[in-house]
Amino acid sequence: MYKNLLAACAAVFSVFSAQAQPGAASKPPLKVAVVHVAPVTEAGWVRQHEDARLALEKALGPRVQTRAVENVAEGADAERVIRDLAQQGYGLIFTPSFGYMEPTLKVARDHPEIKFESLTGYKTAANVAVANARYYEGRYLAGIAAGRMSRSGVAGYVAGFPIPEVLQGINAFTLGMRSVRPDALVKVVWLQTWFDPVREREAAITLLNQDVDLLAFHTASTAVMRAAQERGKLAIAYHSDMRHVAPEAQVLAVTHQWGDYYIARAKAVLDGQWQSQSLWGGVRQGMVRVGEFGPQVPQAVRQEVLARQADIAAGRLLPFAAFDKPVLDASGAVLIPARTMLSDEQILGMKVLVQGVQGGLPR
Repeated sequence: MYKNLLAACAAVFSVFSAQAQPGAASKPPLKVAVVHVAPVTEAGWVRQHEDARLALEKALGPRVQTRAVENVAEGADAERVIRDLAQQGYGLIFTPSFGYMEPTLKVARDHPEIKFESLTGYKTAANVAVANARYYEGRYLAGIAAGRMSRSGVAGYVAGFPIPEVLQGINAFTLGMRSVRPDALVKVVWLQTWFDPVREREAAITLLNQDVDLLAFHTASTAVMRAAQERGKLAIAYHSDMRHVAPEAQVLAVTHQWGDYYIARAKAVLDGQWQSQSLWGGVRQGMVRVGEFGPQVPQAVRQEVLARQADIAAGRLLPFAAFDKPVLDASGAVLIPARTMLSDEQILGMKVLVQGVQGGLPR
């Protein structure tokens, strides 16, 4: 009995003693902020990053305190918001938009104590890491499905800005279509904006009024999917699964998975292990995934797409590789010589469209 009493007293004493030690109290939570380029909606680019923030909260619990700021325009507004977050003591700030790159770097120079994650940017600093995904891998797989599902062999593509990431996606989609349907065409409409549901819908309708019977897009809302659903046509969802708004139209979804990355980078800060880096992940790393097939997609097409996804994950299939014939650009010049492939540097700096794309680059 006395032994038990002594043990209990010793345990209580050790607790009070530990609390009295300098630094023994629990650390304050890491404040993490995410800046969104558009409103948080039911699906899309921003939705995926908001889901990643929520996954971070769930995974790390009281160790983190997170906040999202939505609908922040690229440029001066972005710098103001990022700087304000830095001054409020946020120790880790995610800025997931290409146009946030320069504002992030500018604020980072003034706040070396803060860690920044410039997602889709390409310039690093001692306290700025960059990460992006090989979205074009998912686009190529979507192109295979589009080639199998389109009756006319003509797809429409609603695009935001002609940056390399978007060009990679259009080109990979076209090459995927042409891998199973050599005469396939892709018609592009440029919007020069990431998020404008009204104009996205107008562009989709314009394409569907032609001989297009399947749509893809690189914008941030569900407007293109809704237009396809209303017109009884097909569409490829991007960023998120969009079957809830286009249950009959959706062929499949190319989804972006950011949760694991957010969690890993926050853990690195908490553990004192964070370092600047440049990551370009893809299907193999689980950052890009194709699935969520619509009910109208035959099992044979599903199996073919998933098999090609496994090939990409294993390194057996490279979307920007030429085999017996060269890959030509839209002007007819050789883009990829036969039996060669583009380097990462060439893919990252992509400036042209491949043969089979109609619409050209905006001036």
